[in-house]
Amino acid sequence: MVRETLGEDAVIVATREERGGRGVNVTAAIDPDSYSAAPSDARFDPAFEVSRSGRAASEDNWLQYDDEQDEFAAAEELTDVMLRHGVPEDVMDNIISCATVVGLDSAHISLVAALEHLFHFRPLPQKPHKKAIMMVGAPGSGKTLAVAKMAARSVMNDLSVGVITCDTVRAGGVEQLGAFTNLLKTDLRQANSPQNLAYIIDELSDRDQIIIDTAGANPFNTEDIKTLAKLINAADVEPYLTVQAGIDSEESGEMARCFAALGVHTIIPTRIDLTRRLGGLLAAAHHGSMSFADASNTPKVANGLFSLNPQNLARLLMPSVQNTRTSAVDSAHNTPLRKTGSH
Repeated sequence: MVRETLGEDAVIVATREERGGRGVNVTAAIDPDSYSAAPSDARFDPAFEVSRSGRAASEDNWLQYDDEQDEFAAAEELTDVMLRHGVPEDVMDNIISCATVVGLDSAHISLVAALEHLFHFRPLPQKPHKKAIMMVGAPGSGKTLAVAKMAARSVMNDLSVGVITCDTVRAGGVEQLGAFTNLLKTDLRQANSPQNLAYIIDELSDRDQIIIDTAGANPFNTEDIKTLAKLINAADVEPYLTVQAGIDSEESGEMARCFAALGVHTIIPTRIDLTRRLGGLLAAAHHGSMSFADASNTPKVANGLFSLNPQNLARLLMPSVQNTRTSAVDSAHNTPLRKTGSH
């Protein structure tokens, strides 16, 4: 489809699954000089669009050589970064390929541009939200603390908040969250079944936000997945997956796929302050076809979440880069490779 649309010289830069494996997002590029050779009757299918982009070579050969040297150095630096973070090979190839096509001589800015094109970012709502927000994830991934942090931020924004816990079996589960809600002067409701959860959500429908904690679910355990699926389908909820940073990339990717099958489309990275290797987060987003929401990098509840975007995710991956010039970021945003398509 890429070649039919752009011609034989088109190059697929990266691919990623979307909607839990029911779709594929394709990023493609073509040199403007080669674009003239594309079929004259090429048309865009509404379900499939490909970026018509590329980077023209410099007219001066020696300048072109310098540019290629700079790009090679940037690609080599990015490869070292990806290897250091334990990024899976398929994800690393996508990032390096996309960064190379962008063609910027700064590894950091190329990484920002690649992350912007390959991943989606959707912050947690900070205003009144119609759907109840449910935190799901493996045991110990930081669901309860994420609920407390989001509730604290909402209260600080003068929103009325309803907090529900479905973690009524684990010893200390209710008490742990109750300690936070007491400080926030917010009632904590307990739901011991999907039917009970739906009833409580209906009772709290006048609140600006409803935030739900769930018991840890083993994504490889059929019974755990069935139980969680019933909770997610009990009412109109929006599930978010908490993913602990630092875990093995392959495991993280497989776990994300399991939760994606339940309709989870967004991840909240947790415990970023306790690890130096973030490859598992990229693997989860890629293999689970999920967007990045907010992240947690502190045990403190107040101001405990920050919204991820391509710029600060790149800084987490390349912590040696503390400051990025605005002009450089704008340069990345204005590169020819702008649009990806899905089918």
